[in-house]
Amino acid sequence: MSADRWVVLGLAHPRASWFSELARWATTATVPVDFVKCVSADEVRARLAGGRAYSALFVGGNVSGLDRDLVDSTHTAGAAVVVVEPITDRDWSELGVNSLLPGDFDRADLMAVLNEHAIPIARIAEHVPDRGTECEPHWRGRMIAVTGAGGTGASTVAMALAQSIGDDTSNQGLVALADFALNGELAMLHDAREVVPGVQELAEAHRANRLPIDEIRSMVFEPEGRGYHLLLGLRRHRDWTAIRKRALDAAVDGLLRSYRLIVADVDSDVEGESETGSIDVEDRNLMARTTIRRADLVIVVGQASPKGLHAMSRTIRGLSEFGVDCPRLIAVINRSPRAPHRRAEASQALAMLIDCAEGLEHVPNPIFLADRRDIDSAIHDGVRLPVGFGRPLHDEVTRRLDEATTVHTPRVDTDPVAVIPGSLGAWSEQAG
Repeated sequence: MSADRWVVLGLAHPRASWFSELARWATTATVPVDFVKCVSADEVRARLAGGRAYSALFVGGNVSGLDRDLVDSTHTAGAAVVVVEPITDRDWSELGVNSLLPGDFDRADLMAVLNEHAIPIARIAEHVPDRGTECEPHWRGRMIAVTGAGGTGASTVAMALAQSIGDDTSNQGLVALADFALNGELAMLHDAREVVPGVQELAEAHRANRLPIDEIRSMVFEPEGRGYHLLLGLRRHRDWTAIRKRALDAAVDGLLRSYRLIVADVDSDVEGESETGSIDVEDRNLMARTTIRRADLVIVVGQASPKGLHAMSRTIRGLSEFGVDCPRLIAVINRSPRAPHRRAEASQALAMLIDCAEGLEHVPNPIFLADRRDIDSAIHDGVRLPVGFGRPLHDEVTRRLDEATTVHTPRVDTDPVAVIPGSLGAWSEQAG
């Protein structure tokens, strides 16, 4: 077997001239290439996950399904991505594409691209090269995730925090409140007359492009007198099935390029495939997992009742297992009693519930937000929340962000983990 053999996947319109020409070259051994034709992006993903090694994916620029997720799946499998006949003027390198070819490329062009970007299957390297594209460093905002069990008022707390930060003259026009919950309720809480665009449209727009800042800002609303911009959430719970992982990553990155601070209203469920054995559960919780992983601070909202404190401690333990460490956690007890001894009892009870968990011995004391009757009336009337409601949390958030010397980056697990049976695929003579 020659050491200079490339196994190439192809995805294009059946009548594309380069598609049939490449197949003819491979069939007649004019080039040392094994060419595997695919009819859809789903077939490409299925073949990449089937255990056989591939050198590259040659995909037509007009193919439906050419997006960040397809490129990422190909790179994860160790193959390069080459776009043939790109029909749109977009930043292909930012999308992760390794190279571009015209539709009338010849055999020399083909071999030059394969030699530069792809690895022959018979050549066993000591490590898989990093195919990630180098990006110039650029400015990024900060993100604060607000979560809590149902009925704790987490969405209202997120609104109050965004309003309080937005009232600072130095932050005017640079604060966004984003609804990343499955049951998005910020549209209702703001009495939004329109329900589009929202997070679904923002993620869809990032599937194949990197949007400029002005276009991202055109997809949010500016509630009157609130001091922040609003990104609406999903219109229906089941719409989470339309959100793609890499597209959502790019959408969150776009928001961080466009605003100084993002306050994200998210769910507290961050379970994934490793905890449940179900990839569907991980996909359903994708928005919460992505947002909390990238957040600089995570605010957990609860109430001072026995059930509320129990639910709050359970949420904190789940976030700790997910990788949120104590310096990033802020506990908030909403609708708290005014009596000092009642607040002290709630703090002590919460500490007892979470101290038994490993790594949670140093969670700071909670922030107390008093029970105010004018909150519901402000929401009912569609006006600003009381100014003093979010001030204690705003002060704590500002202090925490000032103490942080660097922007938080998602944690990369380096500890060894058990291999799931069947996850490594299978070796065959054909693959060799």
